[in-house]
Amino acid sequence: MPKSGRGYDPRMGNREDLLAGARRCLEEKGYLRTTVRDVATASGVSMAAIGYHFGSREALLNQALFAAMEEWAAGSGRLTGEGETAGERYADTWDRKIRDFGETRWLWLASVEAFVHAQSSPELLAILAEVQRRNRRMVAAALRGVPQEEVSEADVRSLGSMHIALLSGVMVQTLTDPEQAPDGGELLQGLRSMVELLER
Repeated sequence: MPKSGRGYDPRMGNREDLLAGARRCLEEKGYLRTTVRDVATASGVSMAAIGYHFGSREALLNQALFAAMEEWAAGSGRLTGEGETAGERYADTWDRKIRDFGETRWLWLASVEAFVHAQSSPELLAILAEVQRRNRRMVAAALRGVPQEEVSEADVRSLGSMHIALLSGVMVQTLTDPEQAPDGGELLQGLRSMVELLER
């Protein structure tokens, strides 16, 4: 459908095109290697439009990356394991996530690159920290089976933080050495073994 007609603002179309182009660049080149020219070429929009709509290359890439992460969290990022027992469901959840790490490898590599870059970008670091806080709450609520507004702060700080730590660690292991990365059953057994060690 042509982008024309009453009420159509080509500048807003450019904005959406830039976000789509930025996402394609993240998928193909990653966060750190994507340039302003790369995004302009991928989106079919001038380089000047990036500054007009987003202010900087970093702001555009951040918005595209966070949109992709929100999309992931709304879909495969949720805890959706199946099984007869809580343990089986938890292990199945991890198997699904581990498969997803391979299928969306670009997203996790880009997020790691963004984290590294954030160490010299206070604004980006603050955004990533806020995303992490929200994810802790989302995960804790999902594990407890309650709405996010009902999950306790104690669970957010303990249960949520523990699961996010596992998520980050398993992601790195899967991206580094997928053949030797743990599966859901091994992670479940590892948690049970840790509990046994702590109860001695």
